[in-house]
Amino acid sequence: MLNPLVHLIKGADRIPTRFNVAIMLFLACFVSYMLRVNISVNILAMVKPTQSQLAPKPQAHALVAPLNTSSAFGDDEDSFDGNGTSTTSIPFTTTALTPELMDYGPRYNWSSHDQSLILGAYFYGYLLTSLSGGVLAERFGGRNLVGFTLAVSALLTALTPLAANYGFWAIVANRVLLGVCGGALYPALHQLVSKWAPPNEKGKFISMLMGGTFGTVITWPLVGVLIETLGWSFAFYVPAVITAVVTMFWLILVADCPAKHPRIKKSEQEFIQKSFGDTMSAHKMLPPVTKVLTSVPFMALLVLHFGNLWGLYFLLTAAPKFMSEVLGFKLAKAGFLAALPYLARALAAFAFGSVGDYIRKKSFFGVTTIRKSFCLFSHIIPGLFLVGLIYAGFDPYVCVAIITLSLGFNGASSVTNLQNSQDLAPNFAGTLYGIINFVGTTSGFISPMLVAHFTAVRSTMDEWRYVFGIGAAAYIIPAVVFVLFGSGVVQPWNEPQHQKPQDVEKTKKKVEAVSDDRRPRETF
Repeated sequence: MLNPLVHLIKGADRIPTRFNVAIMLFLACFVSYMLRVNISVNILAMVKPTQSQLAPKPQAHALVAPLNTSSAFGDDEDSFDGNGTSTTSIPFTTTALTPELMDYGPRYNWSSHDQSLILGAYFYGYLLTSLSGGVLAERFGGRNLVGFTLAVSALLTALTPLAANYGFWAIVANRVLLGVCGGALYPALHQLVSKWAPPNEKGKFISMLMGGTFGTVITWPLVGVLIETLGWSFAFYVPAVITAVVTMFWLILVADCPAKHPRIKKSEQEFIQKSFGDTMSAHKMLPPVTKVLTSVPFMALLVLHFGNLWGLYFLLTAAPKFMSEVLGFKLAKAGFLAALPYLARALAAFAFGSVGDYIRKKSFFGVTTIRKSFCLFSHIIPGLFLVGLIYAGFDPYVCVAIITLSLGFNGASSVTNLQNSQDLAPNFAGTLYGIINFVGTTSGFISPMLVAHFTAVRSTMDEWRYVFGIGAAAYIIPAVVFVLFGSGVVQPWNEPQHQKPQDVEKTKKKVEAVSDDRRPRETF
């Protein structure tokens, strides 16, 4: 019975090991988002209807449901309302959601406030470990940390129907614990990228962390079908089983670093290790927090990442509200258009990442120049598109096109803020990403509050001009800050205990030399 699995593993070993690792990074993000967002649709079939919901509904319609997610890829990166709950338009076709006609399983008497707590619970748990996840990965290994968090997440998701049956606070606790697991994931994945991705391939590896986007898009229709055919409990069981399978392959195919992988070819191991020069330490160290927080290049990165997440949350939260209240258009009615901005960002991330890798490989520009120049695409152009929304008129499809283009260009963040922590301190890449992600996620609270302030009395184009103007500034100003103060060079505190000052300059030169044409290369 194990023969198919053995043959599959042997087949995987025939391709470069780091390619397998990159695919598993994608799948880890994919299943993490499956478990994160399934509650958004499931909860609609879990609650008793209000009187307004009992009215007859047409055969095909779209749901606009709250979606509790947080940033990551990046990665993790979705939209929030002021309560820590995100609101995303979800295409969902059914015969009707009039609960007296549809028996999807037990229904609970949860108020709107109760539902918001359930949906926001993941986010609060996420914040608890987003800071510590990188430190834990650097201390105990990213492979085991990710494997553990995925396994526990699968178990918690499978237990969600039982928790719901037990009581309201049980399912809240379940979602908080799921968020605790999710918060450690992306910092740990960045730590693994720092160990496995040669400098000339980091853009491709970072773009793999956009797997969460595809997880979101696939999960919406999947759980809709599961709810209608098998009931809402299976909309938890099936993603849990998929995650368990991915976890098994993760533990088989991934190791903390090339030196610890049991089946990697010697030539590939040496290639990866030599590509890092002296930037990676064999010692496990605690991050020099004081030096990190007083580092000008790191603070510039923090500002840039904050601007990236602000723009992302702003577009995904405020733009649907703008189209609904000002343009009178429901984004969800466009069907696949609701998912188009997500797909555009993920696909563009891989394209921009590949271009950035090629430029670095050919030594057209230095690392710092690449990071700064790509801010034009990841931040400045998306900010200008926000300004364009003001003058787009009242054509909703033009607005969808502008949002799609804005998020598509923002995919270049795979070359800028999502990759820069790998440049500054490869030894602490997970910790750095945890810090910037923790701070950046707060924009998910601030931007909806800003929108609410300007549109409290009325929501017309006059009010939204201020909203879009501030949103554009929040995109563009961080890019200017990074261009002035950012860096793509390894910082002296990357090796605080084991390098002498004179060795730091040698390290910097080796990092820049890694991408020149004199070094033999392998690609996957």
